Amino acid sequence: MPSALRSCALGSCAFVVAMLLAAPSFGQAPAGGPPSVGVVPARTKAVTETTEINGRVQAIGRVDLVARVSAWLQDQLFAEGAEVKQGDLLFRLEQPPFQADVEAKRAAVAQAEAQLELANLTLNRAEELLKTNAASRSTADNARAAQRTAAAQLRSAQAQLRQSEINLGYTEIRSPIDGRIGRIAITPGNVVGSSSGALATVVSQDPAYVVFPVSVTRLLQLRAQFSTQGGLEAMKIRLRLPDGRVYGETGQLKLQDVSVARDTDTIILRGTIANPPLRGGGHELTHDEMVRVILEGPTPRDILAIPRAAVLTDQQGSYIYVVDDKDVARQRRVKLGQSTAETAAVVDGLAEGERVIVEGVQRARPNAQVAPTPLAPTPAAAQMGEK
Repeated sequence: MPSALRSCALGSCAFVVAMLLAAPSFGQAPAGGPPSVGVVPARTKAVTETTEINGRVQAIGRVDLVARVSAWLQDQLFAEGAEVKQGDLLFRLEQPPFQADVEAKRAAVAQAEAQLELANLTLNRAEELLKTNAASRSTADNARAAQRTAAAQLRSAQAQLRQSEINLGYTEIRSPIDGRIGRIAITPGNVVGSSSGALATVVSQDPAYVVFPVSVTRLLQLRAQFSTQGGLEAMKIRLRLPDGRVYGETGQLKLQDVSVARDTDTIILRGTIANPPLRGGGHELTHDEMVRVILEGPTPRDILAIPRAAVLTDQQGSYIYVVDDKDVARQRRVKLGQSTAETAAVVDGLAEGERVIVEGVQRARPNAQVAPTPLAPTPAAAQMGEK
């Protein structure tokens, strides 16, 4: 190639390279628009306020079965863990020694009755002779004293017979309540007595107590909150079982303890809740079972509600992002009331109808433009009933 052509070609290449460097980069993506976020309007909803506290189920009746006489434990007449009725025979102790004692006491009563009968005859005869001056006054007085002594001896013999009959009755240990009996602590063949401890324990089943501690501060808040709706006794009690299920029965608050625990500044509350038998046998609630106690207000309360997912928290407290009429995200500090796991109750800092960012909150920045998209109501919000 001639040198002139080579220089022209080189010059063209340099021109093309210069043009490419000076021109804008068409391969670079243009800057993106505002971030897309999902919003819902704040609405007044009817919400049942709840408070969850750790508590325990307790049987209303709990009886330790203890032998009241010393004897050989002969029979166990129940299956461990079975349902029992009041009056059911559960244990039988060795009875022959007590039966023999009862017979001996009956004989003593018969002897005392005979002595009293003789003393009555002697007294009657002495009084008749005294009327005819055939006997002295002292003889009649002695006969009267003997008659009273014989009557006292009869009463003593009868009391001893009654005591022996009571001891014989103690050889049969029966259930004092309806309930469920646990495992036995002492097996048949052992000698038992009042110092042997409980042979087994019976606990009542239906209804049951639920006992839980509440801080004094929270108690005062609840009392003031529901003072116009019947007070604390008007609150409903529900239970969340250890597997997460909410128990089907509803209980009522029945008792507030008389003293506050000094170490925790809490007071014990106690409610009563039904514990009916299950279709397959047994009962849902068990004595000493740990549960979550859900205290519910007596009636739903109208509150300004937003989805819980919209609420963020930092060191200064709770805040949300609202979108104004120019689609700009504004950070808003809010004060929350009693809320649920799905819904946050806003007491202060938000007005009804304002658009609150629920989805894409992490993409929102204070005073920055956003692209809001309305979201459909959640199932939880729909069930709460929008006004």
